[in-house]
Amino acid sequence: MSGRRALLGRICAALACTALVAGCSTGSDQVEVNNGGEFRFVEGTPAGAVIPVGERASAPAFSGTLLDGGAFDSSELAGHVAVLNFWGSWCPPCRVETPMFDEVAADLADAGVQFLGIDVKETDKQFAQAFLDRFEISFPSLYDPRGEVALAFRDYPANAIPSTIVLDAEGRVAAVYTGEVAEDDLRRVLDRVLGEGVSGG
Repeated sequence: MSGRRALLGRICAALACTALVAGCSTGSDQVEVNNGGEFRFVEGTPAGAVIPVGERASAPAFSGTLLDGGAFDSSELAGHVAVLNFWGSWCPPCRVETPMFDEVAADLADAGVQFLGIDVKETDKQFAQAFLDRFEISFPSLYDPRGEVALAFRDYPANAIPSTIVLDAEGRVAAVYTGEVAEDDLRRVLDRVLGEGVSGG
């Protein structure tokens, strides 16, 4: 069943990626996300695995407006292990995954883990807020209807929805997920990345 679920997740992510790219490349509010016609995706890390410290690249800086109207800058994540989740209220896997993220966020908040959602390709901000209210999501989300944060992460599969990027405390990309994340995988990765600060890597 887990293999079938993973396969369905990959198919959903691929279809979502196709739809997102098409949506971003047309219309008066278009955002160029294809970098000369080719996406440069970093392959997702295996379940429970992290990118070796010496091979990690720094995450790009980004900023924007939160769904609650507040301003956010990625510098606020400095010194914390961070989980960035690209989602949309229109994304079926997100309805399962986002509440799970909220549970993990609550469990690991005291350990210094910060969660940030990036709501992309949303036709109406009210849909996104209704989604958060329905599932009682407590961690913040940026409103990114034009995919500008995804553009900043163009070296990673942030155009597939859902996708998740884990940053270490130095602001480097430590793990990349395309499609729905299993809770045990996410917790295992976060435990490993948190442990780096204790063990020195």
